[in-house]
Amino acid sequence: MRIYCMSDIHGCLPEFEEALSMVLEHLEKEDAKLILLGDYVHGGASDRGVLDMIINLQNKYGKDKVIALMGNHENWILEGISTIDHLIYNIHDLNENDEKYYRWFETLPKYHVEGNTIFVHAGINEEAGEMWEQKTDDKTFLLQYPAKTGKIENLHMKVVAGHVGTAEISGNPEFHDIYYDSESHYYIDGSVRKSGIIPVLMVDTENDKYYRVTKNGTWPVLPYGEKK
Repeated sequence: MRIYCMSDIHGCLPEFEEALSMVLEHLEKEDAKLILLGDYVHGGASDRGVLDMIINLQNKYGKDKVIALMGNHENWILEGISTIDHLIYNIHDLNENDEKYYRWFETLPKYHVEGNTIFVHAGINEEAGEMWEQKTDDKTFLLQYPAKTGKIENLHMKVVAGHVGTAEISGNPEFHDIYYDSESHYYIDGSVRKSGIIPVLMVDTENDKYYRVTKNGTWPVLPYGEKK
């Protein structure tokens, strides 16, 4: 199975369309899935376009082939009200046409497991080892900060997450690509609203391999700072 994944779209519809253009042909031809790791909205005019595109993809391919996870932005809407970047999300402000989005948010899972990989918006309770599913609370799934790095003890799995920009994780403000810590974590939030980039990660679950998908080809993801 090949899993194509991206995260933290934040209402950036053209960038989302660009990232999808590298993926959709694979969904048509391969034993493949698309997993989206949350934060589809940001309180802007393009939010509905992003949501409509995801919902239409699920209608076309099925929710078992296009999997959308919950992000903290979607959860904030479900909670009723929150603020970010001085914008207010309030479910009570939704009109009848927006009600479908609210109902869709309610169906979003907080994580997905495929092969040796846990896909999640922010993180898991790594101290719980093999009991991570039972021991991880919603705050960790959706809001874990700072990003965890290094080897996860007592759990022989990898974590693919978004939520924290890879520029912050790497300490390099110019880095907006996939961050791999050489141990257990792949982070894929490219801070699209700053960088204009939504990185696409492909996970080959059969061989436990991880690749960066680009217009110019598919390349193995190396640990941050390691050159080919």
